[in-house]
Amino acid sequence: MDLLRANPVADDLAARFAAAGHRLYLVGGSVRDALLGRLGTDLDFTTDARPEQVMALVKGWAEAVWDTGIAFGTVGAAKAGQTCEITTFRADAYDRVSRNPEVRFGDTIEGDLVRRDFTVNAMAIDLSTKELIDPHHGRAALENRVLDTPATPEESFADDPLRMLRAARFISQLCFVPAPRVVAAMTQMSAEITRITAERVQVEISKLLCGDDPRGGIELLVDTGLAAHVLPEVPALRLEIDEHHQHKDVYEHSLVVLEQAVDLEDDGPDLVLRLAALLHDIGKPDTRRHLPGGGVSFHHHEVVGAKMVRKRLRALRYSKEIIEDVARLVFLHLRFHGYGKGEWTDSAVRRYVTDAGDLLPRLHKLVRADCTTRNKRKANMLQRTYDGLEERIARIAAEEDLARVRPDIDGNEIMRLLGLPPGPLVGKAWRHLKELRLDQGPLDHDDAIAALYAWAAEQGLEVPAAGQGEPAEAEQVHDGGGDDQSR
Repeated sequence: MDLLRANPVADDLAARFAAAGHRLYLVGGSVRDALLGRLGTDLDFTTDARPEQVMALVKGWAEAVWDTGIAFGTVGAAKAGQTCEITTFRADAYDRVSRNPEVRFGDTIEGDLVRRDFTVNAMAIDLSTKELIDPHHGRAALENRVLDTPATPEESFADDPLRMLRAARFISQLCFVPAPRVVAAMTQMSAEITRITAERVQVEISKLLCGDDPRGGIELLVDTGLAAHVLPEVPALRLEIDEHHQHKDVYEHSLVVLEQAVDLEDDGPDLVLRLAALLHDIGKPDTRRHLPGGGVSFHHHEVVGAKMVRKRLRALRYSKEIIEDVARLVFLHLRFHGYGKGEWTDSAVRRYVTDAGDLLPRLHKLVRADCTTRNKRKANMLQRTYDGLEERIARIAAEEDLARVRPDIDGNEIMRLLGLPPGPLVGKAWRHLKELRLDQGPLDHDDAIAALYAWAAEQGLEVPAAGQGEPAEAEQVHDGGGDDQSR
């Protein structure tokens, strides 16, 4: 085979193993990717050598060596910009209660390959001869884009239920079609996924969503019943259509929004955007109300949906940052529909930008992706309207630095002007002035001070005499180095 002719690291490593009387094989995903013409710098190998022998062979050759996986027979090494993971032939046994195997080392490459998850990952290249070893017809499956298992799928998934999620992930990443027997086994055994930790589930869902065909992966999870255990809010979107057909299929709509959000990405897969697109309407089932005359409403589904997003993503052990970003996008995704034909005041535009914060570019994409109407005239009108909103945002941002909306007086000056110590009252005054800034835009410094004194008087605070006329003392404080962030 010519696949590795230009990989001196693999050849050099194989020569070291051969000189010591051992065989070395490129294996698994590395062979799959080599056949697809996209072999990367992370290389997976398998060998008949035991872990301690592998350690001895790579020491002095590799630039770095690590043994964090040695209990499972894996030694890691880095050489010339490539990462190598070398694993002793495995012949594991599973208790089929947990997913933890009893690690057993094997003696043959064929025995190692049969225990792997899918046939496209059950191939090896003998590095001494460059021969492809393919006992389970993985190359044909790769060419035909079919995902199947080396052993029966029931055996494979019973050993490790995570493989069912990996199947859906490969459908997304490689755009394969699952073999009918794989789908049948996934459907029959879907409840077995509950043996897997939330952290491992989350990793597979994230990889699935960031693949080339996330819709295909999600559909497989839903159709087989796996989603009912790991993302139950998604199959719940398949609302029965009422007899008057007054609302669209929310599940189908969410998949289309996901596809359209992917099309709008401009810098590779965006997990936060894709999660928000998939989950943006999960509050609809809980808020659906049938109206007199056959209509259906989903009032405040964005509020309910944001809470549900937080609960589900926490259960999946996503980071706090991802949870809050996705929930915020879900909460804000309907805001634009109050814009009408441009009736928002500049104050409303400022609030839209401020509430979105650094999520604004993603919110733009989500709102545009959420337009799934088949009425081309209506779709074009919505897109033009959003174009207009983005133009207004750009104009106001250029005039007012919307990315850093702050009150026209900072906290230090508030304390000096009102004679207040640090505390909640200062924060309350600061928030009042920020709301004023959002409503009216930037204020002159004198006007901001007057507004602060007016608010203080309403709160029953003692207002300095300077507040009754020209705020001379305040001006002195400001001119003397007050940190006025609005200037």
